[in-house]
Formats: sequence, structure tokens, C-alpha cells
Amino acid sequence: MFANSFPDKSFIAKQAASMLLEIEAVHLRPDEPFTLTSGAKSPVYIDCRKLISYPRIRSALMDFGCATVMRDAGFEAFDAIAGGETAGIPFAAWFAERLGLPMQYVRKKPKGFGRDARIEGHLNAGDRVLLVEDLATDGGSKISFVDALRDADAKVEHCFVIFFYDIFPAARQIMADAGITLHYLTTWRDVLAVAAEKGMLASGQIKTIEAFLDDPAAWSASHGGAN
Repeated sequence: MFANSFPDKSFIAKQAASMLLEIEAVHLRPDEPFTLTSGAKSPVYIDCRKLISYPRIRSALMDFGCATVMRDAGFEAFDAIAGGETAGIPFAAWFAERLGLPMQYVRKKPKGFGRDARIEGHLNAGDRVLLVEDLATDGGSKISFVDALRDADAKVEHCFVIFFYDIFPAARQIMADAGITLHYLTTWRDVLAVAAEKGMLASGQIKTIEAFLDDPAAWSASHGGAN
């Protein structure tokens, strides 16, 4: 943990992007686009779940995450850490351990039996909770978890993710309208910059991915996908 100083944001973004590339948690495939669940086409794809199998990298990223949150939100800003089902659960656990805080996790929907709970773990009314997830695309899925925590009388004003797409213009506004400050380590543009620096892509491939990042819907439609 960083006791006396915090790494620069640009340093964190570059290192996090490099780590994701190293373990192939991010994929850049401009010549053979991925088909997403929505039917959209994309030259990039990310799977943060892969991080759980790389203890040195996941440890470094969690240190970066805690440093980011403490720098931007405060050292004593939270009473608990909550992870979203399912991808956010391991990262929330590592976060909570580092910060010495209780942890809960939030189900996508009620269990449908027993207590019919969405919140697992002990949560006190009025607790200031940091929601921890693996990534954020347009921000919409985070709002459901935030609403569940607020329905349980928690105070939720911050969310941390390892990776933020940062290519959908409405994402930041969605989070802001919900009263949520989003904290993150790195984005697609950071990944692309590192990949270019490492010589992993030809100039034409870089331009293809940049075109997607500038307008994902139009790029998908022009490549036979949904928009």
C-alpha cells in the first residue's frame, strides 16, 4: 500500500493497461471483429475475470485501486465495500481486506426464496459503501447495484472499477445523474496507446480501433453488426 504518496494517474493507467495486455485480458482484433452479446461488432474485447488467476498482477491493481480511491475520495470515506454479482465479488474482497473494512455482495436480483435478499453480508443502515466492480461500459448495470444498496439504507456515492470503456458519451452522465462518482484505473484509449508503443499493432489497425472508439455504433453498423 502507498503510505506517503500516490502514483500519478497517468502512470497507473499505463501500468494497468500493460498488465491487462500482458495476460491477454484485453484483446485487440481489428481485422476479425468480435460479436458481442448485443449483436454489435467490436475490434476490442476485455475479460477482467482473467485477473483472478494472476496473483502478482491482481495485487498490484488492487493496490493501485485503493490508492486511487483514497486519493480521490479520502482515507476515511467508507464504512464498507460491496461487490456486484459475480465479477465484482473477488475484487471487492481484496479491496476490503486492504482497507480493513467489512464486505458485502449484491445480487443481480433477489434469491426468490428464504430471506429473498439481494444484499449478502451484514450492512448497517447509514453505512457509506464503495461499490467495487471489474469494469464499466455505459454505467447502466452499476445503477441496479447502487439502488439495491440504497434500498437497504446504505449511502452510496462512489464506484470503483478496474477498467472503464470511456467510449459511450452517456456513461458519465448516467453515473452523475445517479449521484455516483466513478473511479477507475485505465481505459481503451490507454490500452491502445500502450499497444501502439509496444509495436503490437500496425498503423492501419490502430486507425481502425480509433475509429471504433470514436463512434462504436457507427463502426459496428459498418461492419455488419447491430448499432
